[in-house]
Order: sequence, then C-alpha cells, then structure tokens
Amino acid sequence: MSQRKMSEVWLWCTFSLALMYILLLPTSSWAHGFAGKRFFPTTFQVEDPFVSDEFSVLFNHIKEPAEGETPASRTTSFSVEYSKRITPHLGVSIGEEYRHLSLSGDGSESGFGNLDLGVKYQFLTNPEHETILSVGLGSELGGTGTRRVGAESFSVISPALFFGKGFGDLPESVNFLRPFALTGVIGPNLPTRSKNVSVDPDTGDTEIERNPTTLTWAFSLQYSLMYLQSFVKDIGLGDPFKRMILVTEFPMQTCMNADCKGQITGTVNPGVVWAGKFMEFGIAAQIPINSRSGSSVGVLGLIHLYVDDLFPNGIGRPFFR
Repeated sequence: MSQRKMSEVWLWCTFSLALMYILLLPTSSWAHGFAGKRFFPTTFQVEDPFVSDEFSVLFNHIKEPAEGETPASRTTSFSVEYSKRITPHLGVSIGEEYRHLSLSGDGSESGFGNLDLGVKYQFLTNPEHETILSVGLGSELGGTGTRRVGAESFSVISPALFFGKGFGDLPESVNFLRPFALTGVIGPNLPTRSKNVSVDPDTGDTEIERNPTTLTWAFSLQYSLMYLQSFVKDIGLGDPFKRMILVTEFPMQTCMNADCKGQITGTVNPGVVWAGKFMEFGIAAQIPINSRSGSSVGVLGLIHLYVDDLFPNGIGRPFFR
C-alpha cells in the first residue's frame, strides 16, 4: 500500500475511533460560539475553536509572489465550508476552494483546490472564564484539485489544538479590557510524501523537490462592541455598531524542514465582523508580513450562516444528543 493510501486510511481510522469514544461520553449542549457571556465569532483565516453547524463563504483577493518556476500572480478565490455536529461535542467539516490566477505576463489559470476534510472535538467549555478548548484533525486530500492552480498530488495531515479565551473575568477596575478575547490554533502540517521526483525533458536530469513540514500558529485578537454594550457599559451604540466585533488576525506558518527551514510566512488581517441572530458578515485587509508572503495588500470578505440557529430542530441539530 502506498504512503498516501496508508495516511488516508490512518485518518479515517482515527476519525472512527474518536467518534466511538465521544458517543460513550455524557453529552451536554451549548449555543453556537458561546462560553458563558462570551460570543466568539467565526473569523476569516483562523479556524473556530468551537464545534457547531455552520456554512461559510470566504472571498480572498491578493497578489502572491513568484515561487520557483511559478510566476507571481493575482489570486482571487472563493472558499466554501460546511461543518456538521455528530454530537454536541464532536463535529466534521468539508471544504473546497475555487481559484483564479492572473499570471504575470502569462495569461491566467482557474480551477479547484484540493478537498479539505476535518474532525474536531470540543473537550472544554468554561462559562465562568469564557474559555473553549478543542482538538482536531484536518486533511487536504491530494489529487482532488487542479494541479495548474497549485493543488498538490499528495495529501497533508494537520492535527491541531484550538483555543478561545475571553477576558470578561478580569476585575471591574480594568473594565476597558473585558471586551477583549483571543482565539487561535497551533499544529503541524504533515505531507504524506516527503519529496517529488521528476525528470527534466530537455536534459534528462532527475529533479527532486522536497515537500516541507510546516507549523501553523495562528491567532486572532478581538474587541467585542457587543460585549462592551451588554456586559461592561452601555455607551449608547446603535445599529449596526452594537453588533460589531473588531478583529485582527495573525495567520502564520513556519517551515520546519527542507530548504525553507525556519522561514515564516503570514499576514496581518485587520477587519470587522457584524454578527446577527442567524448570520455574520465580515471584511478585512490582508497585509503580508514579508516578501515571501506577498507583495501587496489583499482583501477578505466573509459570509457565514449559523445553521444550528437557523434550523435548531432540523439539519442544525446534532445527529446524536
């Protein structure tokens, strides 16, 4: 059996064991993205720390730098993701991305990225300290996307720890800090093939390209005007401001091996999210931290539906309670 097939079998075996284990635990329910008084919104590029039924569409436009023989390009993409709770504690997700690349001096390319699958277990929710902790396992399935837009032929397995922490438990003497919150994720991204081997058609030379292992360390800093208005001090905010959350994301990756060892790529994404009863909208800038991450400021747009709140007695409830 190939290394890729073994990795995919391992992924689904892990998912099955996790599902059987969680189904034996006593269950309790919590609302979408809440820990006590704290509401954690879905953000742009930092994955949620909570498990819920939700559907997201993310728009992304940015100029990406040249890499190897790949020229620089202006990339426009639309990503969709659907998450479904199996139990109140355990959820699975599926995601896909469509990309359009305008290549510098060489036309354009369009196609789908590799299919993303995930499983997440929310093992801690502490209302008093506004804390959520989850563990998860994601997989980008190699060979399911379009190679010419960057979809690789190998899979990438990504175990991760997710967290969310609100500061509403701080003393009233620092009331101005209580609307702040942090969310984040940390974990490695492990390719199922360590290198790609090809033969140059012109020279006949064997070319080896190493596939790096990377470490994702991403977090968001949030300031909730909703929390300020409702639980700290009524400052008279009206619509739409009283339902806004100011968000700055820091999605980062560090290369752990191969020729890029120690190199960091990422962006800083300052933006704002408006959260209604059943949906959420957001917009953010995307600022590369170095030349390896990009050469110009991009833009992110988010539309997010709370399926569990829209259909609490239908498709939005867990399969098993």
